[in-house]
Amino acid sequence: MKIVIALVFTFIGFSSFAQTNLDDYKYIIVPKKFDAFKNMNEHQTSTLVKHLFTGKGFVAVYDDQLPEDLKFNRCLGVMADLQDDSSLFSTKTIINLKDCNDKVVFSTMQGISKKKEYKASYSEAIRESMRSFNGMNYSYTAKEKKDEAVTVNFRNDVKKLDESKANKVLKAEKAAEEVNVKREPTVISEETEKTQYYKDITPVESNIKKTETQKPAFKSLEVKKPSPKEMLYAQATDNGYQLVDSSPKVRMNLLKSSADNVFMAKTDTKNGMVYQKEGNWIFEYYENDKLVQEELNIKF
Repeated sequence: MKIVIALVFTFIGFSSFAQTNLDDYKYIIVPKKFDAFKNMNEHQTSTLVKHLFTGKGFVAVYDDQLPEDLKFNRCLGVMADLQDDSSLFSTKTIINLKDCNDKVVFSTMQGISKKKEYKASYSEAIRESMRSFNGMNYSYTAKEKKDEAVTVNFRNDVKKLDESKANKVLKAEKAAEEVNVKREPTVISEETEKTQYYKDITPVESNIKKTETQKPAFKSLEVKKPSPKEMLYAQATDNGYQLVDSSPKVRMNLLKSSADNVFMAKTDTKNGMVYQKEGNWIFEYYENDKLVQEELNIKF
């Protein structure tokens, strides 16, 4: 079974580029002419990439048709860039997503096609690269804004607002002392879900514990152990290794990535990555939208 390994992540690592959470971005910006080509929408690559992103639940827009909020804040979107690594006999593509600082925040697996006709070959390779978004369950989540100081027309007004707030707190404390009422500490900063600070600067533990216990468990992970007798032997190639069994039969092709002991990938039915963890080789891929980690016995 032939496999090419693809580094998608980074995932949190997933990507050794720990891939940035795409839920932070509202739009995917698709150029009408990718830098890899001379002509606009050459081989219909731009229309295909926009169509595939839309089909996977993203809001994809062309670079000359930006919505008003994206024009005002370019950082709401990431720019899709088509990396063309084609050779004489095969078409090879990777889709990179770059933020408003031109930093790559996500890279797909490498899609490969050996079809001779350009349009068909790029279509097959791009569709294969886009499989990296399968099972991602994208949903845009606006970033929370940090508390900002009150801004008014006159500089002294800010000072007056702060003094007024402090006076109210002092009056409330004095009134409570006069009637000898036992009360809870006065909140002197805005209450939030994660941090509530009282006069003694003590965090509210009950809310912190609640936040920690509400973190969802990751239940879609399946771990497979290898057969002790199933050994794969690594044979060096130009771009990495091919793994063969005792038949010998080629079972897997490993392509080097920019990270040590991390290889990129594909098979007839699976796409994922192979990496070393605690001395073991792990083949990680999605199967029916479930993340699978399969331990491999590899002898280099």
